[in-house]
Amino acid sequence: MNTQNLPNLVAPLFHAPDPGALKPEASPHAPRILLLYGSVRERSYSRFATLEAARILEALGAETRIFDPSGLPLPDGAPSSHPKVQELRELSAWSEGQVWCSPERHGAMTAILKAQIDWLPLSIGAVRPTQGKTLAVMQVSGGSQSFNAVNQLRVLGRWMRMITIPNQSSVAKAFEQFDEAGRMKPSSYYDRIVDVMEELMKFTLLTRDAAPYLTDRYSERKEASAALEQRVQLQAI
Repeated sequence: MNTQNLPNLVAPLFHAPDPGALKPEASPHAPRILLLYGSVRERSYSRFATLEAARILEALGAETRIFDPSGLPLPDGAPSSHPKVQELRELSAWSEGQVWCSPERHGAMTAILKAQIDWLPLSIGAVRPTQGKTLAVMQVSGGSQSFNAVNQLRVLGRWMRMITIPNQSSVAKAFEQFDEAGRMKPSSYYDRIVDVMEELMKFTLLTRDAAPYLTDRYSERKEASAALEQRVQLQAI
């Protein structure tokens, strides 16, 4: 690897991609998927859609957990030691992939879902709780089909350094798509959720074991090297 024409680089920290590192030994356990939804109403269509997604994921071989946002405080409205915050963060750390499903309210995702994401900081000490995890985004709408919420969720997924899959689900007139028991009726909307969960499983299996390598960055290696050098210098004084 020739870096002579790149004088700004710290050559020892500049690594060419290693194809072998992209094919690590596969983990034997089932993919771990956390699902978040954005409504606490008794008849919540985002929760119904999330439950349907979880059933599909389990049929595809995943282990799923669903976080109940009831009782979660507003961001900065309580210490991070709050039990619901700790539960959410522990579930995020456990997961290898996530599903975020929000109703569209006033042309945007709900505050309930945003609060859950806001409680997941980019870093907790040396741990980045969402970096490298896969993400599928979904929304339900009371009216005609829209993509405002899923578009916003994609921006958040990128900000949280997640691998957001290409496919997505937007269920229009959600009140027509679920029966009295909360089960989704057969439709093209249901088929799309199946497609999205199938794709999420494939991306999770493809990337979960290589995630530490995929998210290893030159700038962070450089920063860590500088911090180590400074510490060694201080110890030598």
